[in-house]
Amino acid sequence: MQQHRQLAQVSLAFLIASAVTLGMLILTIVLVGQSFRGMEQAKVTAATATARQLAISVDDRIQAITQPPSTALAVLRHDPLTEADTLEQRLDRLPAVADILASSEIVSAVYAGYENGDFSLFRKLQNSSTRQFPDAPANSHYLLQSLVRTGNDQQGRWHFYDRNLNLLEQRGLTSYNFDPRERPWYQAARESGTLELSAPYVYFTTQETGITLSQRASEKAGTVLGIDVTVTDLGAQLAELKQTPGSRIAILNASGQLLASSSQGSEPSEVVLQALQPESHSGISQFTRDGRSWYGISEPLESLPGEELSIVVAIPSNELLADVWAALTRQTLIAGAIALLLLLAGWVLGRQVGKPIELLTGQVSRLSRFRFDTPMRSTSHIREASELSIALDDMAHTIRSFQSISTVLNRGQDLNQLLNDILEQLVSIVGQERGAVYLFSSREQKLELSVNRGLELPQAVHPVAPDASDYDVIQELRRYITGHPVFSVLRNRRRKLIGVLVIEIEHGNQTDLSEDLITFVDEIAGSAAVAIETRELIESQQALLDGIIRLVANAIDAKSPYTGGHCERVPKLAQMLVEQAEQSSEGAFASFGMTEDERYEFHLAAWLHDCGKITSPEYVVDKAVKLETIYNRIHEIRTRFEVLHRDAEITCLKAILAGEDPEQAKQDKAAAQTRLQEDFRFLAAVNQGSESMEDADIERIHAIAGQTWTRHFSDRLGLSEEEQQALKGHPEPPLPATETLLADKPGHLRAWGEHVPPVRKDDPENRWGFDMSLPEYAYNQGELHNLTVRYGTLTEEERFKINEHIVQTICMLDALPLPDRLARVPRLAGTHHERTDGNGYPCRLTGDDMGVPEKIMAVADVFEALTASDRPYKRGKTLSESLTIMAGMVENGHLDGEVFRLFVSSDVWRNYAEQHLHADQVDTVDESLFMKP
Repeated sequence: MQQHRQLAQVSLAFLIASAVTLGMLILTIVLVGQSFRGMEQAKVTAATATARQLAISVDDRIQAITQPPSTALAVLRHDPLTEADTLEQRLDRLPAVADILASSEIVSAVYAGYENGDFSLFRKLQNSSTRQFPDAPANSHYLLQSLVRTGNDQQGRWHFYDRNLNLLEQRGLTSYNFDPRERPWYQAARESGTLELSAPYVYFTTQETGITLSQRASEKAGTVLGIDVTVTDLGAQLAELKQTPGSRIAILNASGQLLASSSQGSEPSEVVLQALQPESHSGISQFTRDGRSWYGISEPLESLPGEELSIVVAIPSNELLADVWAALTRQTLIAGAIALLLLLAGWVLGRQVGKPIELLTGQVSRLSRFRFDTPMRSTSHIREASELSIALDDMAHTIRSFQSISTVLNRGQDLNQLLNDILEQLVSIVGQERGAVYLFSSREQKLELSVNRGLELPQAVHPVAPDASDYDVIQELRRYITGHPVFSVLRNRRRKLIGVLVIEIEHGNQTDLSEDLITFVDEIAGSAAVAIETRELIESQQALLDGIIRLVANAIDAKSPYTGGHCERVPKLAQMLVEQAEQSSEGAFASFGMTEDERYEFHLAAWLHDCGKITSPEYVVDKAVKLETIYNRIHEIRTRFEVLHRDAEITCLKAILAGEDPEQAKQDKAAAQTRLQEDFRFLAAVNQGSESMEDADIERIHAIAGQTWTRHFSDRLGLSEEEQQALKGHPEPPLPATETLLADKPGHLRAWGEHVPPVRKDDPENRWGFDMSLPEYAYNQGELHNLTVRYGTLTEEERFKINEHIVQTICMLDALPLPDRLARVPRLAGTHHERTDGNGYPCRLTGDDMGVPEKIMAVADVFEALTASDRPYKRGKTLSESLTIMAGMVENGHLDGEVFRLFVSSDVWRNYAEQHLHADQVDTVDESLFMKP
């Protein structure tokens, strides 16, 4: 009988359990492996992101170091120090220089090199510098190092001052061979004419690491100013930013020279240099040194683009991946325990577990494909399977919340809305419903409620000391807040108190809050701290920029009573008109719109549209009569008339003494003196410039000018250097000299010299596209030249000097390191004197070359100028007069017609009048007269 071989059999439950267990083991191994690789990659990616953020932080630090000295240097280049020719004159400017040193801890020295080789350096004697000057007098706070050259001789001297600039001691130097003209900072700034910034280097005197900022003075091309700025705190900052204890961070230049490091010694330098191998250019590299594995990351620094600086980070592999290996071990142990449990219980629950596990596997697969928005919950009679689905759903919800927080941080603009969105996400992640955020006011030393979601809380908690510990802050809050709250004290990168996050625990164990929950809340609350600090920094920087802009505008208005309030009113009027243009759907405005950045760009340009007036001479801007320079020269001419008047008296007396007819002599005298009175009265009236000049008037001026008088005193005594230069090549006539009553003399002319403005179209230095006619002379103070001006009081040269303010506006704004979003500020600020017919200045743009914002600026500037009532040389025109004049300017190709008609139809002029015009200027206006195309 054939015996059939019986196959070994196992129970279905055991088979299912074994299959499930084996499958779970395989899945666990794969997931753990993928998780390990994912966590490893995440760690590496996080390290790379941290390096990039570190580079940004260092860039921000370098920008914060260089920006205030750059501003101080821009102000100092207009200081009389730049034109001081003697040591005494330079000593007079020490208080201004001392203010710059005192205003910043990082500025170590301010100095000036002059064209003749003179040199003046003023430095602070701080701790590091004191070691270099051990023999300095007690209480020394400042040291002035001066070098004065006289011919082939040179004299060096040191002056020691206390904190109040009281001279303590001065020493002569027997040998001082320093020549600033040979120094790179002098030569670079002299050649470029712009702000020059050196690479970081070690100062010879103080052994501090720093950079040098230098720039040529604005008035005197041979004078170059410099500021030394220390950056020795970069190394300490790098040490604070290390990702792991064994990390190495360094800043290197293009040649690999170490400029700053997170630690001392040669090892960090060698490690980070090895991290700069060619393969590291892909972002991150691995290398081995002395049997130890490292990750190397290199990121460029952008704050000094010409110096090719980079920040290099080297992280030990074992430290970077420590958490990954720990997680891998923990996951492996958990997987083994689950496998054993499945083996024991699988034969009972195999059939019931199979289907839910299959369903949950599909859900996990969707999570692995980043489908966090898919619902994870599934219905199952097995509690574990149901709870697992809930956990997966909660996990997906938490991940979505973190994604939302990231989105809010990246896109949020308003601080309150930003905090409200972040609080909503944080409360959701913890699984609660109510919470609040307090912001700390250091000025008032109190916590103010900023965002609240359903809690009954006090509006403010005070007093709270700025240096209070986390424990003290929380204890103070517990005095006012009941329930079961979890507190997280928010601090910025400098560990300064900025606020407190409060979350009310309503779900779960309220009587025994776990340390894990409190720790987790502290960790996720960091996003709120980042948001607060970031937005406050942005808002404070923008507020500072706005304040500086208003300061400049107010300074320009305060400089001359003729333009008082102009720089403040034009931006308001222009902004009102821009808003109407955005709302309009007609003509050129149908597609016109502006982003927030563009509105802010226009706002800055409007406030700075006349910033170049800061360079305009006041005596030109305020010129009220034709013969006015620094003073009204009609008084000189009156004196000459007095001389001729007395000459007539003398001639009469001489005739009588000579036996001539006394009556005839007296009649001749009276006629001559009467004619002199009439001629002077005529010249005085002409000098007012209130009416246009006719040809007959000009002929009479020349006739009057032809009269002669005798000068007995030299006109070459007591002259300034500039006046002597103007008369060079013109010998003095012998005395007594006969001169005409009015004249245009060589001494009245001032040549451009080396200061020719680059406004001609063919000028190679004209990179802005200026197209203006340049007068032959910078100034022509000739008496006939000024008195024969046909319209107003300004000569061609003075008119150019006033118009040049728009050139200076563009050049000044173009020199600012404006970000890309504000790149059009110079153009928007510098085109309000252009005309649609191409006859404006400074670039002769046409209407097609200008956009809507530029045309709006022109209309706003003209209307404000016409209606301004705070200018003593004219009255403010009424609304109807102003609009009539502007309508004529539209017809003459001066202003854009569409913008003008929008200005009239939108009632912007009326709203502006209610705020800024006097009641007698607001008259009845027939708008239909100005709406014709």
